Order: sequence, then C-alpha cells, then structure tokens
Amino acid sequence: MLVVETIAKIRRAFFVEGKSIKQIFRDLRLSRNTVRKVVRSGDTEFSYDRSVQPRPKIDPWKDQLDSLLEGNAGKPKRERLTLVRIYEELRNLGYDGSYDAVRRYAANWSREVQEASAAAYVPLSFDPGEAYQFDWSHEVVLIDGITTTVKVAHVRLSYSRMPFIRAYPRETQEMVFDAHDKAFAFFGGACARGIYDNMKTAVDTIFVGKDRAYNRRFQQMCGHYLVDPVACTPASGWEKGQVENQVGVIRRRFFVPRPKFKSYAELNAWLEDRCIAYAKANKHPEMRDKTVWEVFEEERGSLVPYVGPFDGFHAVPASVSKTCLVRFDNNRYSVDARAVGRPVEIRAYADRLECWQDGKIVGQHERAFGRGKTIYDPLHYLPVLARKPGALRNGAPFKDWELPTPIRRVQRKLERQPGGDRQMVDILGAILTDGLEAVEAACAEALSHNVHSAGVVLNILARHREPPPPLTITTPDALKLDCEPEANCDRYDSLRRTQHGTHASPGRNGSVEALRHADGLRRDHCDSRQTPT
Repeated sequence: MLVVETIAKIRRAFFVEGKSIKQIFRDLRLSRNTVRKVVRSGDTEFSYDRSVQPRPKIDPWKDQLDSLLEGNAGKPKRERLTLVRIYEELRNLGYDGSYDAVRRYAANWSREVQEASAAAYVPLSFDPGEAYQFDWSHEVVLIDGITTTVKVAHVRLSYSRMPFIRAYPRETQEMVFDAHDKAFAFFGGACARGIYDNMKTAVDTIFVGKDRAYNRRFQQMCGHYLVDPVACTPASGWEKGQVENQVGVIRRRFFVPRPKFKSYAELNAWLEDRCIAYAKANKHPEMRDKTVWEVFEEERGSLVPYVGPFDGFHAVPASVSKTCLVRFDNNRYSVDARAVGRPVEIRAYADRLECWQDGKIVGQHERAFGRGKTIYDPLHYLPVLARKPGALRNGAPFKDWELPTPIRRVQRKLERQPGGDRQMVDILGAILTDGLEAVEAACAEALSHNVHSAGVVLNILARHREPPPPLTITTPDALKLDCEPEANCDRYDSLRRTQHGTHASPGRNGSVEALRHADGLRRDHCDSRQTPT
C-alpha cells in the first residue's frame, strides 16, 4: 500500500518537475499502473480494504466462537473470561488454529456489536422545579472497622444539578421513603415530577408505553409530597442520564479510597457536607458563570414547599411468642408481655421498629441489621417478674440491663437477704408508673438514710406523688381582729360552780339560770371567733 510520502513524490515529479510516467516509475521503482493511478486520480491518499477476509482456520469454528463470545459478554464483569481462556476453550473443542486469529476475530466481533448497539440521543432540558431523578448505587466503605457494602440513594435536581446522597443497609421500601424525606428536607421542597427506573419498591406492573401500576404505599408518598412519578422505559437509562452520571462521579470523588466511619449516622452527615462542598466548588454545566450551588439557590423558590415527613413504614403482621418476642427480617424483638397470644402489626422504618396492637404501641426498638440478633427491652418483662421474681437473676432480658447506679446499689443489697428479689421487682415495677428518674432519685434518697427496703423506696415515691401543701393566705390589715380569741374553756367551768365552790346541779335553786348564762357566753364566744364582714 502506498504511503502518503510516495504519493507526494509522484505528484511533484509529474506536475512540478515535468517528468514522464515512464521516467517516474523507473526512478521510484514502482509499477506503471501505480504511477498512472496517482497522476490521473488526483488523490493524496489510498487505502485498501479487503472485500473478503479468508479465515481457513476460524470459519469452521465460527458458530462455536460466536457462542463463547456472546455468553462471555453477558456475564458480570468480574466473571468474564479473558481471550486466552476463550482460546483454550475453543482448543478443547478441537480448534487447531492460532491464538492471534481468535484475537483478531474477537476484536471485529466486539466492534460490530458496539456499532449495532450505537444510537443517537436528544439532549434534555428542564425548567426550575420541574423534575428530579432518583437512583441507587452500591458502594464499599468501612463501618466500625468492618468492610461493608452500603446502598446509596441518589437524588438530583434536573435543573440545578444539585445532588443529595444518603447511605442505607438495604434498598427496601422504607429506605426509599426515608431517602425522599431526607432529600426534600435538604432541598427545602420537592419537584413537580420524579423520574425513576422500574424498581420493585415503586412499580408493581409495567404496561405498554409509560403506563405503570405503582405500589400503593409509593403512591401515598408521592401524594404526600405532591409529586407526579414517571417511570423510564425498561433498559433505557439515558432517560435519567443525569443521576446515572452522578453515580460514577460520586463514586470516584467520595468513595475512593474507601472512607472509614463508626456508624451510618456519621457517614450520612459526612456525605451531606460533601454534597454541599461539591455544589459550591463546581460550575454548572450549562451556566458556566455560576456554580451548582448558586443555581440551586435560585431554583429553591420554584420547588414545591416541603410539607413535613411522610409516615414511611413497611407494615407486616407477626405473632408474639410466649417469650414476648416477634420475628422480623431474621431478627427478634421484644414486646410488652400483655401482647402475648395475639397478633401484632410491625411497622418497619429506616431506623426503628414499632409493634402495634389495638391502636397502641406495645414495642419500639432501634432497627437491627444482620441475622440472628435478639433485642430486648427489660421493661416489657416486668409484668412477668411480678409472678416470677426469681427470673430477675438469670433472665436474658436483664443480664445487660444498664440501670442507674443508685438502683444497682439497692439491687446488690437486696440480693443478699431473703425475699430481696421480690422487693427489687416491686421497685422496678414502679418504673412503669413513676419513671426511671423518679425511681433513681428515690433509691438515692433511701441510701442516704442507710436503708434500702422496697417499702422505704415506695414510700418515698408515694410522698413525692402527693400534691404540695396549699399556699398560706395573708390576711389584710383591715380584716385583722383587735382582740384575738383564745381557745380556753376553763372560764366556762367557773360559771358552773356555786359560791361555796361546789358544782351546781340541775335540782338546786338558780342552777338553771347559771347554765343558761354559761351557754349564752359560749355562743357569744363562738360568734366572736368568726371573721367579721
């Protein structure tokens, strides 16, 4: 094949130097037809494309090789075979050609597949507050020294490109609800439309076109925030290309190298700060004179106002075992002993778990992730202790119960005397009515007087429950008496005596008049004690 330097020499020799074609092909040692082709065509470059590529070794194995390449391309990236392994697999089938022929064929096959799947796209434009895009990604971090794969929720405002990300242990529906609430609270509002892929936590059924049967709870959330959900066409990620691109950018900038945190709360606080720093440091892709944060501040006025958190829980029924436990997500949680024998409704939130029965909460815990864990609340078992006080020593719910120091001291003293367990159960039972702080203060007051019995502690609690004494009313000066009455009945007895010092009897003369006179004095005295008006 002619190189461009040789073509240039031929053209200069013919058009500039005036040499003939015969002289040129003799000087450059080229064929006459080649020189004639360059002179007559006027081209400055020639290329040769072979119309038919002979593959005597590969052609008989073309179908097997295509099958191997197609199957390998459909595997996850970490599980794909190298071309050397594919060559070895083909040799095991009987192929006796070279590896280089397999390599060239695989390169052409990959190029043809890419050309067949190539497509053109129309750039999208959004108005302020018109839409946001939502997606998930999987990232690897170190939480409390353990390598953990976290699920990261991505929310991106389509107009300002403002990002928000939050990490969760799961991609369940309650995590979706919490991610939306945290994002809208961060943005200060929501958009009119939300663009999603067809995730199972939102879409139950996919119909023809854009019609979807959305999950009932997901529709409730969208109705709460006044959002119109829009689902993308299956396998058409470009319809929410902004958040798809954000996943790669955030992964390279935030999660490489692997960050280290003690808890999810610390990780999410760090991610929120990084989102703000990223928005303030990067220019908007369309408005180059402004940062993403500045455009976001302008867009805030167009957002749908934030209406508060949505009660985003995932409800499932459960039965209560005789040990006051319910099972959820491969873990067990305690409930109130009075709920045993009847079903409860478990409401799972992103960070907590609530158990409801007859419209009341009978158990509430921080949500645990993992498998085989049992989470107790010792207060749930206090009604059982009233019947079985001996369980206080070896009961599993009470082994790791961190009681305040005064209560723990009273417990240690009562353990050394007969009937102490029952007394301690009586003290702990007061927590349900008086509260932990009141019982702690009562135990501390009892210990200050060198006593620790349940009767003393409960008596202190009862005295603290009594209403305070009424306030003393101050009498005005205008209503005060000049002569305060005295409660002295001795002077009435003197009137009942005769002149000789003996008591008057009803049968003697003058005794009736004396008694009447004494009764009159008594009535006058009682009237004088009344407050004058």
